[in-house]
Amino acid sequence: MPIKIAVLKEIAEGERRVAIDPSVAERLDKLGASISIQTQAGTASGFPDEKYEKAQIAASIKDTLQNADITLKVQPPTLAEVDDIPDGTLLISFIQAHSNKALVERLANKNITTLAMELVPRITRAQAMDALSSQATVAGYKATLIAAQLAPKLFPMLTTAAGTLRPAKVVIIGAGVAGLQAIATARRLGAQVEAYDIRPDAKEQVESLGAKLIDTGVNAAGEGGYARELTDEEKQQQAEALAKHLTKADAVVSTAAI
Repeated sequence: MPIKIAVLKEIAEGERRVAIDPSVAERLDKLGASISIQTQAGTASGFPDEKYEKAQIAASIKDTLQNADITLKVQPPTLAEVDDIPDGTLLISFIQAHSNKALVERLANKNITTLAMELVPRITRAQAMDALSSQATVAGYKATLIAAQLAPKLFPMLTTAAGTLRPAKVVIIGAGVAGLQAIATARRLGAQVEAYDIRPDAKEQVESLGAKLIDTGVNAAGEGGYARELTDEEKQQQAEALAKHLTKADAVVSTAAI
């Protein structure tokens, strides 16, 4: 019998993503898998049920998961959803294991092997599965568009017969994947951009995108390209230095992950 892959509809508030789109369903079908998708799972992403030509559309979560070998989700499943996932099968999803102890315990009790997408190592061999980077890019882009919509000033400089509007000042906190995308998007929209990251190595990347790096005098470079925890004195110094820039900003986009 072919492997059955079940795709659940996301139920988290505001979540519009779906675990696989129709093109991926078609590729999995060519590999011999049987695809079961909960009805309207892809609707919010622009993929109505009829687009999934190579999948079976199931009316309920129980029907979707019946005899499933692999379950696919975006957001961590609820405990109720876990109860419906067949014992001893495979779950691929974001899990946020460090803050979802009850979820991890329930999965373990049901002997459900779980691939937590946020824990996939960021190495060359696993680049095709680097869901964190891809979603961080989207988050940085979208957050900046929302900031532009809500900001009290227009992002670009505009010159009209009636006068000139100066560009908005935007501060981006964090210069990781999401932060760099936020910087690039704000610059493309015409804003004056400053960015802050506690890693001094971020200076070159920030400036290559046309932004200015805020220097707080705090160097928190750690191992593996990540930052170390700051001391209380460093936190105070950081806060005082950043405050001078934040009070002058028209929009602030915070992307730093802890």
